[in-house]
Amino acid sequence: MRLALAIFCLSLLQAAAESPTVIVVSGAPGSERFGKLINQWSEQWKSAAEQAEASFRQIGSSDEKNAKETLRKVLAAEPKDSPRPLWLVLIGHGTFDRKRAKFNLIGPDLEATECASWLKEFERPLILINCASSSAPFLAALSGKKRIVVTATRSGYEQNFCYLGGYLATAIADPSADLDKDNQVSLLEAWLIAARRTADFYEKEGRLATEHSLLDDNADGKGTQSDWFRGLQVTKKSAEEGLLPDGLRAHQVHLIPSEAERKLSPEQRAERDTLELELARLRAKKATIKEDAYYERLEKLLLEMSRIYFPK
Repeated sequence: MRLALAIFCLSLLQAAAESPTVIVVSGAPGSERFGKLINQWSEQWKSAAEQAEASFRQIGSSDEKNAKETLRKVLAAEPKDSPRPLWLVLIGHGTFDRKRAKFNLIGPDLEATECASWLKEFERPLILINCASSSAPFLAALSGKKRIVVTATRSGYEQNFCYLGGYLATAIADPSADLDKDNQVSLLEAWLIAARRTADFYEKEGRLATEHSLLDDNADGKGTQSDWFRGLQVTKKSAEEGLLPDGLRAHQVHLIPSEAERKLSPEQRAERDTLELELARLRAKKATIKEDAYYERLEKLLLEMSRIYFPK
């Protein structure tokens, strides 16, 4: 009995050590209508985090006088080097004055450069999602290795309230967003579905789309629009030689993992992710490699990957 209890406790500790942290920052509402949407979308992220058994923290309640300072303290207390991904989701309004982009908060607003400085020491995987208007400048400020950055707009001049946040909050836990049918929804899949539903919203309303989302996960700070993808594959290559396109890393990240994914250790997932990226690099170079050498390397990578799922 004691042994079983000890094993159970150890399993709980291991799950806690591997689970992500989700921080949702609910911005200043501006109006009652937008306030309801911001609260609704924040609650959806909370529900998704609970399904993921993730640590969850919401910042920006109506009785909070300085949400910016609260966020600074919360980030300062987070481990800087950990295998546990940290999700930071900003939901609300943003502004851009041609020089500085800000996320509107109760109390002082958050500038992109400030957010970047608070995250500078982080070496752990970061998923940074700004669902606000005028959010595009946050992408260049926050882009980096081990980071995935999503913004609701492609320019600081897209200043109308953005609806991507609602569709993304839904898609991240929506089984119908599982495009490759592996029983889990990756961030890439959720983003592509959310971007598509956002475009459909404007078309249905007969309105000119005033938001065009970007995703960056190759650290070039430029981002890629959803309409550059065909299925899960990006159709436009980076001009920088050797740089993988955006989307590959985002497709490896799942807030709510499948049962099969949960069975893998953090080390196995890290090895699998590395092999998948090596496979993508190999395929990108196929035209420049002799056929025999290409298939020899391909076979080696596939065998190494199979050993993760089917160890001897």
